[in-house]
Amino acid sequence: MQDEETDDGEYRLLIAPEKVAQVIVRAREVDGKVARWDTPSDDADAESILEARPSDMTEAELREFIGGLNNDEKASLVALMWIGRETYGVDELEEAIETARAERTTPTEDYLLGEPLLADYLEDGLNAFGVSVEDAEQGIL
Repeated sequence: MQDEETDDGEYRLLIAPEKVAQVIVRAREVDGKVARWDTPSDDADAESILEARPSDMTEAELREFIGGLNNDEKASLVALMWIGRETYGVDELEEAIETARAERTTPTEDYLLGEPLLADYLEDGLNAFGVSVEDAEQGIL
């Protein structure tokens, strides 16, 4: 699959915004978890804190979801994250996708989940293309 060029000569992502929104939602869930503790402090409301547990499937589900994307979608997802963190501009999408394809040395899910601000960068990337994350999230929440 090649990058698709629109009538006005601009390139578009090779991944549906809804799939990006799925990654954003799951990444925020993973980022919102805290390590387990033996005894909560007095100022911590133990009932309201999302606690990471070995049996927690959120990260595993996110890894599986990203791993299940096709190569074009994975390259677009990485490129979108790079655009969101301003490594590339919107007008450099094609170059970013090609770089993501060429420089892939680890599984995409490992690379992306190693990025502390993944959800924010993906959201910023979608916004750069004029895509509302809230609209994209409608079908997944």
